[in-house]
Amino acid sequence: MTSFKINNQNEKNEILPQFTLDLDEANITAVHSDMELQAELINTLMHESGISVFDMKEGLYERLTVEDNIAFYHKWFECKIPIAEVLVLFDLQACVKKVLKKCTRSEQRRVYFAKYYMTNTHPKVFVEPIHGVDIKTTNTFLTLLEQFKKYNIPTLILVSNMEHALLLGNVAYKLNEKGLHEIEVESSDSEPIDEGQAFTPSTVKLFKIPAKVDDKVILFDPLEIDYIESQDGKSMIVINDTSYAMDATLAETEKTLEIYGFFRCHRSYIVNLQKVREIITWSKNTYSLRIDNRVQSTIPLSRTKIQDIQEMFNLK
Repeated sequence: MTSFKINNQNEKNEILPQFTLDLDEANITAVHSDMELQAELINTLMHESGISVFDMKEGLYERLTVEDNIAFYHKWFECKIPIAEVLVLFDLQACVKKVLKKCTRSEQRRVYFAKYYMTNTHPKVFVEPIHGVDIKTTNTFLTLLEQFKKYNIPTLILVSNMEHALLLGNVAYKLNEKGLHEIEVESSDSEPIDEGQAFTPSTVKLFKIPAKVDDKVILFDPLEIDYIESQDGKSMIVINDTSYAMDATLAETEKTLEIYGFFRCHRSYIVNLQKVREIITWSKNTYSLRIDNRVQSTIPLSRTKIQDIQEMFNLK
């Protein structure tokens, strides 16, 4: 089995905690952390462990076409895969003759993916690979991850967005000042559908959801909440890009808010169905919900919940 161990035992590092992480070809490993810890981890991987990190800081040739960029790096890295196959794999056929600087951000990202795919570095380490890109590019990256698994290449993905960690990794971790902690990731048969928990709207009395901010308690109208997520064992109300801590567990909150149109879409998420704008289907049979808020948030949708939510929106 191909494997790789990251062993950070530097006691002098005041930012990055000590931890050990094993990467193997059987899994795509994602690590979720804040930006400060992520930057420190990248620095450690590059300068202390000697690992190449794909962070899109190594430039492409903006004045060359997409095809010329691919051809250059194909020769540079002595890649054995035909150029035509690379272009198809990364969905670059439509922009192949376009000068790179005139390409969209998503098209440029797919060229970066192609460049890194053609290298012979192990393990593969990506930083925020799908941040700010379109659905096509996200699907392309998911296909790329399947290629890495097929060829037994250990892969690590560093993200600051929990939903991205759950979408991209079949093994996910949370890195904070206390260390590295595994996040329970949904599997295709991990949660049986409970037919007794059908969505049944009803009339309710005035009700507010309490949350803490420093030493204050804020009361939220359920309808203004976008979704609720579990972070380090705590339930957090999320409105746009701001989170507020709750005292109640996710299970308790689910029972309380069900009659207000909230739905447990994933083990770690409860969504306000009135805020769902789009159901996204990714290429490896995984799903997300796009939220109709200022930041257009996306959160994971469990495979076992897709049928329920389709019925709620009369999509079947």
